[in-house]
Amino acid sequence: MGVTWNQHVVKKENKAIVLNLILNSSPISRADTAQKSGLNKGTVSSLVAELLEEQLIYESGPGISSGGRRPVMLLFNKGAGFAIGIDLGVNYILGVLTDISGGIIERVTEKYENYSFDETLNHIKNVIKTLMKAAPPSPYGVIGIGLGAPGIVNHDGDILLAPNLGWSNVSLQKHLEDAFHIPVLIENEANAGAYGEKKFGAGQRYNNLIYVSAGIGIGAGIIINGELFRGSRGYSGELGHMTIDRNGEVCRCGNKGCWELYASEQALLTKARSLYHDIPVSLDILMEYAGNGDRKAIGLFEDIGRNIGIGIVNSIHAFNPQQIIIGNRLAGARKWLEPAIHDEVSSFAQSFHQSEINVTFSDLSIPSTALGVAAHTAENFLKSRLNLMNQ
Repeated sequence: MGVTWNQHVVKKENKAIVLNLILNSSPISRADTAQKSGLNKGTVSSLVAELLEEQLIYESGPGISSGGRRPVMLLFNKGAGFAIGIDLGVNYILGVLTDISGGIIERVTEKYENYSFDETLNHIKNVIKTLMKAAPPSPYGVIGIGLGAPGIVNHDGDILLAPNLGWSNVSLQKHLEDAFHIPVLIENEANAGAYGEKKFGAGQRYNNLIYVSAGIGIGAGIIINGELFRGSRGYSGELGHMTIDRNGEVCRCGNKGCWELYASEQALLTKARSLYHDIPVSLDILMEYAGNGDRKAIGLFEDIGRNIGIGIVNSIHAFNPQQIIIGNRLAGARKWLEPAIHDEVSSFAQSFHQSEINVTFSDLSIPSTALGVAAHTAENFLKSRLNLMNQ
C-alpha cells in the first residue's frame, strides 16, 4: 500500500518536531528526543537516520548515562550551509554571512550616498560576492540571500515604494535571483530588525514588542504574541508616515507632517545645517560634538529625542507592547536621546501603560536587520529540505 497524503503530512510534521528539538536542545539523545517529542522510539530513530543522511544533524560522543550504556548524542549541524543577510540602508549597506543558527561568520559594511538603482544594485552584488567567498566548505553551501529594504515590500519581493531611496515598483528579488541563482527573500528592513531583535537581541524576553528603526527615515517592525505582524497585505509598520502635524512639512511619501520629518536622522541633519553654517555635518560629527560638550549638538539630539518620544507614545497607546526598541543609526546617540524620550513617555503615555512598558535601545554590535533576514532565509531552507525529504 502506498503512503497516503495524511501519512505524508504527519511524517513531515514529526520530522520538523525532531529537527527543531535537536536544533534547540542539542546535544540530546534519541531517548530524550522521543520523550520530549512524545513520539515513539522507532519513529524517532527512523527520522534521525534520515536527518543524519541529509547532514542536517550529526552524532557526537556518548553523553552522561542514567544507568546502562551511555547514549550517543545528537547535535544540529549549524555549518550545513550558510545564509547571507543584507541591511540596505539609505546611506549604507551592511551584510553578514551566518551559519544556519545565526552565528556570524563574516561582516561587511559599505557607505554610499545618492546612488541610482543600478549603482546601488552593483554595490549590493559586490557585498554578496564578498560574503560568498568567505563561506567555509559545507554540504549545502550558501543556501540563500535575505535583504531588508527601507520601504513597502509585497509578498513577491517587489519594493513598491522606498521614498528615501527614490525607488518605486522595483523587482529587487528577481535581479538578485537572476544574478546568483539561489533563493532570495526581500523584507521590509524594520520587520527584519524586529525579528532579529526578537531572536538575537534586546527583544528575546518579550513576545509583544515594537522595533523602531530610526535612520534617515523611520520604520517599525511589530511583534505580536511572538510572531511578526505584517498586516493583511504585508504593508504594516509604516509608523514613520503616521501624521503628527496635519499642517506640517511635505514628506517624500507625498503626505504632510509625517513622524520621520521630525524624528529621523534626516531631521537631525536638516536642523544641524541651519545651526552649523558652512560646516559639513553628519551624525558621526554631531555625536563627536555632543561628546565634547557642544550645547548646540546636545540640544539637537534632545529635540529629536522628544520627537521620537511623541511617536513612541502614540505607538504605545495603539499597540500596548511590552517593549519598544529603538534601533538603526540614531541608536548610537542613546546617551543624549534617551532622557528626552523617557521624559515624553512619562509625561504623555497613560499611566497604566507606563507600569509595564520597557523602552530601550538596540545594541549596535548586533546587526539585527541583517540577522533577521538571514534567519528567515535559514528557516526557509530548513522548511524546503523537510518538504524535499518527504516527497
